[in-house]
Amino acid sequence: MQTPTSLQIRISWPSGHLTASLDDTPTTQALAKALPFVSTARTWGKEVYFDTGVSVSRETGAKEVVEPGTVAFWTDGAALALPYGATPISRGDECRLASPCNVLGRLDGDPGLLATVRDGDPVRVELLDA
Repeated sequence: MQTPTSLQIRISWPSGHLTASLDDTPTTQALAKALPFVSTARTWGKEVYFDTGVSVSRETGAKEVVEPGTVAFWTDGAALALPYGATPISRGDECRLASPCNVLGRLDGDPGLLATVRDGDPVRVELLDA
């Protein structure tokens, strides 16, 4: 069976949703097996993150500074991290994550929509039908 080069997911919260395209990485494959799931949103500066229940190792290409709209996996917290602007440890306007994270892909829409996520909101992550 051939693995798709890209996986599409939908991330929903009470006031909105975004889709994301994920690259075929070991972390993406582990995450796909856990879908769908519902978690609780946490906010940290201009970043939304939430627990996935997935435990994976840090990959070689892990990054600490990423572009807004990057879909990252924070291995230390078993969480998806969705930065859309500066975090409390950013230098200037950069998106600096708490520690190096596995980069999975990109949000398809405007990452600024994440500003409508409130700390404690329920977040649902599901596969989009191919």
